[in-house]
Amino acid sequence: MDFIASNFAPVMFGGLVVFLILGFPVAFSLGACGLLFGAIGVALNVFPSAILSVLPLRLIGIMSNETLLAVPFFTLMGLILERSGMAEDLLETVGQVFGPLRGGLALAVVLVGAMLAATTGVVAASVISMGLISMPIMLRYGYSRSLTSGVIAASGTLAQIIPPSLVLIVLADQMGTSVGDMYKGAFIPGFALMGLYILWVMVLAMVRPSAVPALPPEARTFRDAKGHTGYTSLSVLALLSGAVGYSLGTHMEAVHSWWLGEVVESVPTDERIVVAMCGGVFVAWLVAVVNRVTRMGLLSRLAERVTFVLIPPLLLIFLVLGTIFLGVATPTEGGAMGAMGALLMAVLRRRLGWDLLKQALTTTTKLSSFVLFILIGATVFSMVFQAADGPVWVEHLMAKLPGGHIGFLVFVNVMIFFLAFFLDFFELSFIVVPVLAPIAEKMGIDLVWFGVLLAVNMQTSFMHPPFGFALFYLRSVAPDKPYVDAVTGKTMEPVTTMQIYKGAIPFLVLQLTMVALLIAFPGLVTGNLEKQSKVDMEAAGAQILQGLESAPGFGNENDLGGSLELPNAPDTKNPFE
Repeated sequence: MDFIASNFAPVMFGGLVVFLILGFPVAFSLGACGLLFGAIGVALNVFPSAILSVLPLRLIGIMSNETLLAVPFFTLMGLILERSGMAEDLLETVGQVFGPLRGGLALAVVLVGAMLAATTGVVAASVISMGLISMPIMLRYGYSRSLTSGVIAASGTLAQIIPPSLVLIVLADQMGTSVGDMYKGAFIPGFALMGLYILWVMVLAMVRPSAVPALPPEARTFRDAKGHTGYTSLSVLALLSGAVGYSLGTHMEAVHSWWLGEVVESVPTDERIVVAMCGGVFVAWLVAVVNRVTRMGLLSRLAERVTFVLIPPLLLIFLVLGTIFLGVATPTEGGAMGAMGALLMAVLRRRLGWDLLKQALTTTTKLSSFVLFILIGATVFSMVFQAADGPVWVEHLMAKLPGGHIGFLVFVNVMIFFLAFFLDFFELSFIVVPVLAPIAEKMGIDLVWFGVLLAVNMQTSFMHPPFGFALFYLRSVAPDKPYVDAVTGKTMEPVTTMQIYKGAIPFLVLQLTMVALLIAFPGLVTGNLEKQSKVDMEAAGAQILQGLESAPGFGNENDLGGSLELPNAPDTKNPFE
């Protein structure tokens, strides 16, 4: 008993590991471990019994946390979009655009994966949708099975880091930072990771062209009546939209000054990109609408198809992320608008039925309940762990690491990488992050940057062979037996589990490369954040005191018929002391 009392924090942490190894659900393991060691701690006088009376207040605080409302909103938005056929239309259209290039179908999967990430925010929905739709097409035209599996799984995991990611909401809540700041900080790293995926596909197209063949001419269906591909019209429309977007992006200071009614000297990069994208998309949509109404023949069939398929999700991205980045809406409000926008898009596409709505609401309820119960269990565990000075034990443990800040970051990222073999990102966020965040803050590490860094690292939990969840999702929809292709009539070989694992490894390395880049270049995250102005408290105190001294009745008995005394006022010139 003396040993347990003197080493309570490490014994409690070891007890949690035992609960998890025994196979109990994470939420109940956390809660049971917290309650068990809470009772032991009270019995051993490690902390007073009054500590446990705080638990109901903690649970009420969770239920009244408005930030967590964004989780069901964004989940519902993603599920409605995924089940309304948006992913299918995007993959078909973008695949036709890039099909003539070597690796074009793989590039289309990466780009559509990024768009689904920015609209759905749910990894499972993205991986399963792209696996069902694009895998048969890529296998039909001779793509490498390992590359096909890897690019689909990796592109689906972009929903982990590109806003509106659910894990960024959870990390912000656990670290006590703003969800909007987390979204802004993750904006550039998310799309930079997408760029690394594209670069890898392009390298393979040059080194192993047989693994990523171009789409044959007979498979390019969006041709005009005279057989024209329509790329000229699409290129002109893209250049026009790009020029408008670039002009808006470079003149954002003037736009902001007009909008706010005051001079703005600088605008964050993420706001420039979102507003530029919205302006360019609006011009493309206007041209397409005029072309369809007037039948002027301004656009080819391909250009018109691309415009009307890409614009709705892009406008939804602006509705959600644009309003959050511009400060018009909170993340919770942005999620609510996104859910309503997704419902409206499904209605306009005539895809919204009672079955679809029921499925989406049921899955949203299950996922939200899953998150809430893990959060309740983590709260019980962390409350007892903190009462036993667990954070102090962890801090002393981390202080012995060599290398200072760099040593701490290397150790944390290596630990997260290996824990991700066994725990998913929700479990890591609720178990590990509350312990690490206070230590990082004491070291002077920016918590938003630290959170984005951990989010990119946790993304590897989806790609770890053999436990990666994205690999499981893909395995569930990939053909495991020989099958007859519906178009060519040929018998196709199945995709083996080892091929899926082999394809995941290069993209796992790219994710770790992104972690290293974020450590080397923190500006990729912090460059998008608004700089907090520092307040000189001494000057503010002196100014307040001066105002009080000049006020009627302060130190002047003739103003209000008597002196104004401050009860128990300290003898100091600074009222903040």
